[in-house]
Amino acid sequence: MSYFRITLMRSGIGLTKRTQGVLKALGLRRRMKTVFYPVSPEVAGQIMKVKELVHVQEVEKAMTKEEMREERRPDAGYYIERAVTRL
Repeated sequence: MSYFRITLMRSGIGLTKRTQGVLKALGLRRRMKTVFYPVSPEVAGQIMKVKELVHVQEVEKAMTKEEMREERRPDAGYYIERAVTRL
């Protein structure tokens, strides 16, 4: 099953109540918030109402909160090969 990955990139402040209502219905309350919805005509219609404010990708599976956090975590930049004995 395919999902929409929707991320709010721009704020809805100053827009009409109808547009703000669409963002609220999608669960996008603050910038950089990401939600997943199954691909359907209803969700596609909501996305089209706020297409200037969101970034949309089609993905194969919805990610959990922990998976998204792990994806954002940067590489440590180093790794430990083995422990060194101290004298």
